[in-house]
Amino acid sequence: MKPAPFEYHRPATVAEASEMLSDDVIEAKVIAGGQSLMPALNMRLLTPSRLVDINRIAGLDAISADSSEVSLGALVRQRTAERSGAVAGACPLLGQALAHVAHSPIRTRGTVVGSLVHADPAAELPAVLLLLGGSVTVSGPDGERSIGADDLFLGAFETSLRPREVAVGATFRATPAGSGTAFVEMARRQGDFAICAVAAIVNGPEARVALAGVDARPRAFDVSGLLDGDAHAALDAVAEGIEPEADIHASVAYRRHLARELTKLAVAQAAAAEGP
Repeated sequence: MKPAPFEYHRPATVAEASEMLSDDVIEAKVIAGGQSLMPALNMRLLTPSRLVDINRIAGLDAISADSSEVSLGALVRQRTAERSGAVAGACPLLGQALAHVAHSPIRTRGTVVGSLVHADPAAELPAVLLLLGGSVTVSGPDGERSIGADDLFLGAFETSLRPREVAVGATFRATPAGSGTAFVEMARRQGDFAICAVAAIVNGPEARVALAGVDARPRAFDVSGLLDGDAHAALDAVAEGIEPEADIHASVAYRRHLARELTKLAVAQAAAAEGP
């Protein structure tokens, strides 16, 4: 299939992009990498009357990293972030998760920020943003603001961005020195969306995880009990704290089972990766 007809615009600034998302069109969509948007257009799951291509906007492809955080512009490709030494040094969990996103050719074009604001329930990167207490920066008619991960994801494919706001970057907190991280997932085939995915970070006696694929939005849990002998209660809290749905890939019971087992595996791998 082919997309329904639409206008195509290439603004040179974020302000122009915001203006092109105005209410005088039936629906407008921002496109950066397009790896999620274009299939939806081709299958006519989405029929926007206008596409706003932000790839000409200067300065949105920057990566910065220090001991406290990693910041990525809206045009940073997933493959670029995956291979970045600065990202790997400050936030190894992000690179670990990116290796599970689709396939290399898709990551070469797809963007980190685009995946975040697409808010697919089975996507890996929203779980990482939530676990690390990250945020997305947006710009719109009322200026620029930062939306924390706790407030960003409202439900399946739904975020708290306001009309005419454009996501211009994302910030991930750096991993504390000595911490161990891991990312594991179960998918029907490599590159498919996760039936269940778990991001984990272990820092001394503390262990936290965030899950994707088992709820309408990513969910985070304190599972320190896995380290201090109260594993059963910690895993029960995870299994009972998610709201999975059955589909052609897995039942509710199977997703709850995966949540428990992959949480154990991810925490074990993260604990093994802890530094001195």
